[in-house]
Amino acid sequence: MLEDYVKEILKARVYDVAKETPLDFAPTVTRRTHNKVWLKREDLQPVFSYKLRGAHNLISSLGEAEKQRGVIAASAGNHAQGVALSASKLGIRSVIVMPKTTPEIKVNAVRHLGGEIVLHGNNYDEASEHAHQLAEEKGMTYIPPFDHPLVIAGQGTVGKEILQQHPTTPDIIFVPVGGGGLIAGVAAYVKYLCPEIKIVGVESDEAPSMKRSLEAGKPVLLDKIGIFADGAAVRLVGEETFRVARDHVDEVLLVNNDEICAAVKDIFEDTRSIPEPAGALALAGLKQYVNREGLQDKELVAIFSGANINFDRLRHVAELAELGEHREVLLGVTIPERPGSFREFCHTIGLRSITEFNYRYADSCDAHIFAGIQIKEGEEEKQALIATLKEKGYPVVDMSDNDMAKMHIRYMVGGHGANVDNEILVRFEFPERPGALLHFLTRIGKQWNISLFHYRNHGAAYGRVLMGIQVPESERPAFRELLQKLDLPNWEETDNPAYALFLR
Repeated sequence: MLEDYVKEILKARVYDVAKETPLDFAPTVTRRTHNKVWLKREDLQPVFSYKLRGAHNLISSLGEAEKQRGVIAASAGNHAQGVALSASKLGIRSVIVMPKTTPEIKVNAVRHLGGEIVLHGNNYDEASEHAHQLAEEKGMTYIPPFDHPLVIAGQGTVGKEILQQHPTTPDIIFVPVGGGGLIAGVAAYVKYLCPEIKIVGVESDEAPSMKRSLEAGKPVLLDKIGIFADGAAVRLVGEETFRVARDHVDEVLLVNNDEICAAVKDIFEDTRSIPEPAGALALAGLKQYVNREGLQDKELVAIFSGANINFDRLRHVAELAELGEHREVLLGVTIPERPGSFREFCHTIGLRSITEFNYRYADSCDAHIFAGIQIKEGEEEKQALIATLKEKGYPVVDMSDNDMAKMHIRYMVGGHGANVDNEILVRFEFPERPGALLHFLTRIGKQWNISLFHYRNHGAAYGRVLMGIQVPESERPAFRELLQKLDLPNWEETDNPAYALFLR
């Protein structure tokens, strides 16, 4: 079966629209990891992503009658641009169904490439269902984003180029995984020619669809997924991509958002190009694998798969990058409320830079501060710092991995509520579009008083809200019933230590 894929990859028609991208040596990451690291630069494609390879390989194979009827696809970004560009080059009509939450920059990019835009639904699944309906009604050909042999073969040309371009032979190739088209194509080609090369997939831990499927022995539909790495956020991998991955992929790793952001920074430092979060998945996995296995002096390749990032997301990425690189620790520290106590605290942490210091007077006894502190030696130095602070009598809470603290609390320090009874703290995510916040508040209703509210747009498809609401004990069951009816991802944070220190 691999031989069939290799034949399709060798004859794949991708270079009418795509180009052979370079395999660039990454000197900074090489020094840090003590391995030779190479980046496959798919960010340099005309649509800044590898996706046009598979789209064009399938579209160019259509018969004349199919081309006359046009093509249709569902996508929030990279696949949409690939289909639109390919169809435009071939003189074919293309319709792209995109979720209403798609950022305007991506909608405009597809439109400028000649695609006709239909906005439908709040997520990819709803857009995909509508695209299939339109395909039937209009007789158009649906172009899937990953689960088709010709799409897989088109993406497999990335693996072919890596073997041609690498000066020797890679030991491991790290591949980002969404629906599985790229890793299936790369694995099929590489394992046929060089079975000794390891193929390691990398997914966001918020969307582990391939890893869960491999563990279950069949494709598994995830109940929900996070959208930080939206270019690879897929609830269900393809049947064919799963089959190839099951037989020929050595391992799939999961990385968190902090690790992804650190990899974004690493790629920027070596290339001066800024990846989208999904584009940095492979390098994040490479670094995790190196640390886990203690690798040295190996030839490692990470596929830099895309650079379609919204400019307004850069702030959030930059904030998390230092945490992901273990160069910063976020601490909630209680210090005495007296003159000179801050100086004493700074003396205790030594010659380290304070990256953030948030404080507001609360009472005459204790001061709760939210501090960001630079460290150089990772987890070991963090634990030593915390131990030192505790030895000096400072109560300390490590908030470096506390999502609520990183996304909300650091911007709200000093907002202690006076005489706020029966407060419950809940964190929400909801589809982001014009009027979405008003719609959310309307659904919450007027039954209970909102006592705290923090909303911040991170340039993503989903808005994030932290809300305090006053609910008497007797009405808690009714409130929890409302939460279920909202059908929005939510997490109760009433017991979060960051809430107790800074807001309650």
